[in-house]
Amino acid sequence: MSDGIPKPEKDYSDVLEVELPKLDELAKTDIQGAVERLLALEKQTRQSSDLASTEKLLVKIITIYKDAGDWKQMNEQVQLLSKKHGQLKQAITMMVQEVIKFLDDAPDTDTKVDTIENIRTVTEGKIFVEVERARVTRTLAKIKEDRGDIDAAAELMCDLQVETYGSMDNREKTEFILEQVQLCVIRGDFPQATVLSRKISTSYFDNPEVQDLRLRFYELMIHISLHDDQYLDVCKHYRAVYDTPSVKDDELKWKDVLRSIVYFIILAPFDNEQSDLIHRIESDTRLQLLPMESELIKCFTLNELMRWPRIDEIYGTHLRKVAVFDVSDPKGEKRWDDLRKRVIEHNIRVVAKYYTRIHTSRLKTLLDLSDQETEAYLSRLVTQGTIYARINRPERIVTFDKPKDSNDVLNEWSSNISSLLGLVETLSHLISKEEMISAKA
Repeated sequence: MSDGIPKPEKDYSDVLEVELPKLDELAKTDIQGAVERLLALEKQTRQSSDLASTEKLLVKIITIYKDAGDWKQMNEQVQLLSKKHGQLKQAITMMVQEVIKFLDDAPDTDTKVDTIENIRTVTEGKIFVEVERARVTRTLAKIKEDRGDIDAAAELMCDLQVETYGSMDNREKTEFILEQVQLCVIRGDFPQATVLSRKISTSYFDNPEVQDLRLRFYELMIHISLHDDQYLDVCKHYRAVYDTPSVKDDELKWKDVLRSIVYFIILAPFDNEQSDLIHRIESDTRLQLLPMESELIKCFTLNELMRWPRIDEIYGTHLRKVAVFDVSDPKGEKRWDDLRKRVIEHNIRVVAKYYTRIHTSRLKTLLDLSDQETEAYLSRLVTQGTIYARINRPERIVTFDKPKDSNDVLNEWSSNISSLLGLVETLSHLISKEEMISAKA
């Protein structure tokens, strides 16, 4: 036995060369008689483990029914032949592959669907035809999708665990998973779409030959992240698109993508990752070709106050025209409100950097907020751990200076003393140097 193929006990190739032309002629007048004789030959070749001859006979039987337009009988024969005792796996695979080729010639969609369902039944539980089963399932899911039955299409595709198929190449696996994710997105099952997307290793997209799959993957990931308002994730997905060679080489494309990167990084809540990423984006030299976005992102990287009415006045007209902040889209309105929140939060961080104590009346003036809004935003940033603040309500004083415990005070005192002694020692050396110079003079 070699590669799982049994050694034939007898070679029937010479017999088939003589018999097949005769049976082709007989099939023109008596299909049933021709098939019965073919089945008799098939039994002999199967029992003799003659793989090549068995494959020819299985293909010939189903081809006769297909050419006669009797798809029902063809499907029945596929079922029967696949269940024959001792049927060779390679012969079943060849037969299934041949039936798949016939699908494009099906007289109507219903016949095509029936044939696909028959193939799925025959291949169920058989690892050696798992790839063929996956391919016809994909075709069936497409038919269901075209008919508007998204739930059925998604169920069919999601039942396939193509990531475990060793005989399927990486590109085809990725295409299958992307279709699974897309169907889940269409039917609104975003948690399942997220789980499925994790089956794809993003390092695979480093291959320049799969740029189309890379763009398709990140387009879906952007859609999922937008649904959950995960602005930082959206920004990172857009950066992956931006780094795609086909996008970098197209000025119109990279400009649109870079604009989106800027919009979503400023919408993302502040944290260490967001702060690092926004400075890296600002350092992109291409950003200078987008003056409006360049100035906007600069406002968020400087430790300076930016009054929301002024931001609205300068950038509002431009931003409200882009899809991210579209006036007619409820999501666009929400993002515009989130942008206002990010501006206010930035201003509070700037105030906390320059003030240790400030009166609430002065603070609300700097923030262009009411007392209630000022307290709400302060509380939110304190809860998130972004800043330290305490509000003295009777005196209406906000304190940003974090009190130090005894250990911190002692450590600071020790550090200051060490610095002082270092300066004294340096000064002593300088004085000694000057004295020596004066003595020589």
